[in-house]
Amino acid sequence: MTGKFSGKVAFITGAARGQGRTHAVRFAEEGADIIAVDICEQIDSVAYPMARREDLDETVNLVEKTGRRIVAEQADVRDFSRLQSVVADGVAELGRLDFVLANAGIAPGAGLPQPTMSAYRDAIDVMLNGVYFTIEAALPAMLGRDEGGAIVITSSAAGLKSIGLSFDSREHGLAGYTAAKHGVVGLMRYYATSLAEKKIRVNSVHPTGVATPMIQNEAFGRYSADHQAFATAFVNLLPVPLIEPEDVTEAMVYLCGESGRYITGITLPLDAGLLVK
Repeated sequence: MTGKFSGKVAFITGAARGQGRTHAVRFAEEGADIIAVDICEQIDSVAYPMARREDLDETVNLVEKTGRRIVAEQADVRDFSRLQSVVADGVAELGRLDFVLANAGIAPGAGLPQPTMSAYRDAIDVMLNGVYFTIEAALPAMLGRDEGGAIVITSSAAGLKSIGLSFDSREHGLAGYTAAKHGVVGLMRYYATSLAEKKIRVNSVHPTGVATPMIQNEAFGRYSADHQAFATAFVNLLPVPLIEPEDVTEAMVYLCGESGRYITGITLPLDAGLLVK
């Protein structure tokens, strides 16, 4: 690795497993210290098993194996004051904050026998409000140094087009997921314009299906099998069923590094051609 992030610190949400863990390890390999959070608890509207504390502990182990430091805490991105506390503790220990990867996400509703309106509310609370809280909790530390930085929001291909392709696939969680992932594009553009003068760049990434426990689970598979139009919405134009977490991480590295120093306000698809079908 090149050490392109030596002396930097990244704050990553949803870091216990999946994309968040991959981001944490790769940024550490490039020299960054890490502030990592994950809820490490189940949300009732989510049918598949969510990450546990031992998953976050494994992220800590993998980061420390790179020789970098990590401050990792259980925190719910819906809890603004908790995020403020974790960021403050992390910055006190690690000395600064340069990057924010607002990655935490859920797939509520799908696979439950009878999804309720809570699936919609949880999607919005975690993946829209949670992104706003994440950025607001991090900004004081970023603004206090006058050195700028980068924020990358994990949206989805579903943030650029609807994946509810039939009446049969109507579902509260899917509606909330689509709305939240579209909503964070607005947040990204708001922050890109308002933070540019502070040398903070803000972008969003939009993956197709990613090979993580969020979709590689029995509940998601059952829902896809029962709702063919929904499954069809995830068929990529390129002949790959899913992309890997590392593919998303490479985009994060690109946008946060010198390679992305003049890039702000963009929606970067990592969609294997899904959006041009």
